[in-house]
Amino acid sequence: MNHPEYQPITGSEALLAAPVVSVLSPAQGPASGGNTATLGGSGFTGATAVKFGTTPATSFTVVSATQITAVVPAGLPGPVAVTVTTPGGTSNGITYTYVPFVSVLSPAQGPTPGGNTVTLGGNGFTGATAVKFGTTPATSFTVVSDVQITAVVPAGPAGPVAVTVTTAGGTSNGVTYTYIGQPVVSVLSPAQGPTSGGNTVTLTGTGFTGATAVKFGTTAATSFTVLSATQITAVAPAGPAGPVAVTVTTASGTSASNIFYFYVAAPVLTGVDPTRGPTSGGNAVTLTGTGFTGTTAVKFGTTAATSFTVLSASQLTAVVPPGAGTVPITVTTAGGTSNGLLYAYVPAPTLTALVPAQGPTDAGSDITLTGTALTTTTAVTFGGTPAAFTVVSDTTVTTTAPAGPAGPVSVNVTTSGGTSNSLTYTRAPSPMI
Repeated sequence: MNHPEYQPITGSEALLAAPVVSVLSPAQGPASGGNTATLGGSGFTGATAVKFGTTPATSFTVVSATQITAVVPAGLPGPVAVTVTTPGGTSNGITYTYVPFVSVLSPAQGPTPGGNTVTLGGNGFTGATAVKFGTTPATSFTVVSDVQITAVVPAGPAGPVAVTVTTAGGTSNGVTYTYIGQPVVSVLSPAQGPTSGGNTVTLTGTGFTGATAVKFGTTAATSFTVLSATQITAVAPAGPAGPVAVTVTTASGTSASNIFYFYVAAPVLTGVDPTRGPTSGGNAVTLTGTGFTGTTAVKFGTTAATSFTVLSASQLTAVVPPGAGTVPITVTTAGGTSNGLLYAYVPAPTLTALVPAQGPTDAGSDITLTGTALTTTTAVTFGGTPAAFTVVSDTTVTTTAPAGPAGPVSVNVTTSGGTSNSLTYTRAPSPMI
């Protein structure tokens, strides 16, 4: 009896052998697929299919009779057999393992005590048996879907750890989560300010992300802004004179109380000596009061002193700038600006007449000087010799000429505003009898 179905294979068909797969690299990948795997073996010429389990590769390329590259299709976590089919048949299977894949972690940082919730995005999460932060299991986790898990972060040391998901198919890639340690304040700028507060202080340090409080002693900052993990600006609240510790609080704790801010009381002026001087300035005044340490400015009205020297917390000297009229003197420190004490600019005196303009060589001749700005007269001189005088008004001074040799001498008046121009007084010898 003839059995056609058992007819022997003849011709080129008899020469074809089933392909053999001996190497697969990589041997695992994400459940989402999309990565490229390389198969090594023999008999790949004319391959018509590459399958991962029962699912065809997304695409494949026969590089040679011994090599194929294939784009892995999506699959469920776990192992599948990868096979190659040619006209000679289908190869043996070689194991490829689908593992879960984590692509997104939000938020990607949090406090060292943990307790916050993060969301993992990716694929292949169905049936997840573990979520780990480094080597520490999440406090709890919920598989929302094949592409999302929420997890409660366990406590951990400051620094980065890899977050992974484990399913029956294996353990995913790791995505970085950073534990943020207790904040540290290292620098304050400025480190002092007025008791009234209201000024802005910049804090520099580490671990400021998510700050919930900034305090000056036990008093909360009026407001604060977290500029970065290393910098905060804060508006200082009012406080009593003296030092207070500045601290920052985050979910990881409160910084150490070892960085101090000094509240400085505003300076107080109680005395000025002298209280008047020339409009040209250049003279020195002595200021007395309290709180002069750290003085940053001395002003006469709105004009800064030419220079100043702080002698102590209660005394300083200042060189008067040019000016006019009566102006308040103020002192400014980190604690604020003082009360003002009045200083009068006095114009230089002028002399317009001297009556009489001559007299005897002996003392006792009464003379009237006429001019301007004579109210603050402090001296009248005849050729440099002081004379007694009386201020009658801002325009008149009477004086008694001192004794001296015959001849002309210059008469001058000195006031708080300076020394006047000169007028000539002539002494004549007494006539011989």
